[in-house]
Amino acid sequence: MEEKDKGMEKRNQRKENLMEETAKGHKKAEGPLRREFDIRTDLALEEKESFEGNGGELPGVVLKEKKTEGGSVKLTEVRILNEQGARAMGKPVGAYLTLEADELQTPDEDYHSHVADELAEQLKGLMKAAGWDQEKAPSLLVVGLGNRFVTPDSLGPRAVGNLRVTSHLVKDGIEGKQAYPALSAIAPGVMAQTGMETAQILHGIIQETEPDLVIAIDALAARSVRRLATTIQLTDTGIHPGSGVGNHRHSLTRESLGVPVIAIGVPTVVGAAAIVHDTISALLGVLQENESSRSTGEWIRQMDPEGQYQLIRELLEPEFGPMYVTPPDIDQSVQQLSFTISEGIHRAVFENGKNI
Repeated sequence: MEEKDKGMEKRNQRKENLMEETAKGHKKAEGPLRREFDIRTDLALEEKESFEGNGGELPGVVLKEKKTEGGSVKLTEVRILNEQGARAMGKPVGAYLTLEADELQTPDEDYHSHVADELAEQLKGLMKAAGWDQEKAPSLLVVGLGNRFVTPDSLGPRAVGNLRVTSHLVKDGIEGKQAYPALSAIAPGVMAQTGMETAQILHGIIQETEPDLVIAIDALAARSVRRLATTIQLTDTGIHPGSGVGNHRHSLTRESLGVPVIAIGVPTVVGAAAIVHDTISALLGVLQENESSRSTGEWIRQMDPEGQYQLIRELLEPEFGPMYVTPPDIDQSVQQLSFTISEGIHRAVFENGKNI
């Protein structure tokens, strides 16, 4: 009971501090860089959307959007050109390609094949920019990050399980004189299973196998519920395992591993605080309709986005912990997506990937 009272006292003190900041004029910043919210997300697209306008006003950031033939898949490219853009976006310099496909949650094989083709096309562009040369029979290591026993985190291991590896065939000479890429795959597990950082495991594998390129597949965290299992992000900046849920691990990048790293990710979870934050405008409307709560609504409205988000976390996490939410049909979605991603890799790596 005493611990509970202390927790309540701490939350009340936090609220008083925030009210004092608001009374001193702690309001939203003005100008083109003002964000509507500042909730952490792994998606560069959502980071771009957190700025007013279309984000094109950001110095050091280039944005391009297009739809594929038929308009069923939307492609957004966010390219961060320099450190100024990296600071504004909160992400490393590089290219971030996002495929939005609202029907990815449906078991339509033709649609998933279409998405796999588009994924392969974008992946080939990133691979070529990283130095991939199909004619030289290069070697590729695909890494499936995550915990195969936790469904929302099992995308990487499942995708790796669907891959048709070829490195042992090339090594044994079974493919003869045909120039054939050597594809290897590994699902290293998580630290709770192995007692080792993923980066440590990959350092040893890369030292022994010397791949020309690494593709890392991982589950991500989104800000918006509508992007869960319907969005695929590709980036040439590597990956930071666990960062989406606040579990920061050693980065997997060209700098840390010594070879180019391309990351493929799909958001499968969203923070409970982010869901609440999405409904804040509706809450403010209700509060301001009632005269007795109007001052509370105005107090929250004047708070800057970071203050709003921190207040929500202060109210939620002591009661429920840092909760993350995933769709009820996530098992089916992850299974389908794992096949789509593995097929996209096949079609990008092998000239006749559909028949591999």
